Amino acid sequence: MTTTETSTRMAWVAQLEAVRDQRDQRAFGEIFQYFAPRVKSFLMKSGAPADVAEECVQEVMATLWNKAQLFDPAKASVSTWIFTIARNKRIDLIRKQRRPEPEDLPWGPESDPEQEDALALQQETEQLGRALQALPEKQRKLIERAYFGELSHSEIAAETGLPLGTIKSRIRLALERLRHNMK
Repeated sequence: MTTTETSTRMAWVAQLEAVRDQRDQRAFGEIFQYFAPRVKSFLMKSGAPADVAEECVQEVMATLWNKAQLFDPAKASVSTWIFTIARNKRIDLIRKQRRPEPEDLPWGPESDPEQEDALALQQETEQLGRALQALPEKQRKLIERAYFGELSHSEIAAETGLPLGTIKSRIRLALERLRHNMK
């Protein structure tokens, strides 16, 4: 890395730290002015329409403002951190687009489940509860965050400070144990 690149990287870190520590609107404005068009371009190149990319940029920048304390310069550069947030927001938007709208869901009274089905569901629920409790605590907490807290792996990594690969490995191992215990 050249001296110029290093000083530029340190300048962005200082700006983000000013946002984090003093809620510095000027520093945030400079980050926004520099990164917003680049993030929008990145999103549009990844297939997002302009209006969706613009909405996503707004969410990325709001996340940056609200979660600046999660940035760790030892783990990533400011640009890497911002573009990772952008990628995750884009994935979230794609997921939302694939969900059925409430008006598309069938409404009306559902027939009551058969007693046999209700009993089987209750037994499976109890079995799953026991299987979850049997997991090592580190794996159980990640499963709970991912499936009950509905957090993405990246959000869990940002929240816990654990490397993304560690989170993915623990969740994968936990799911394998759960499948085995549910047989």
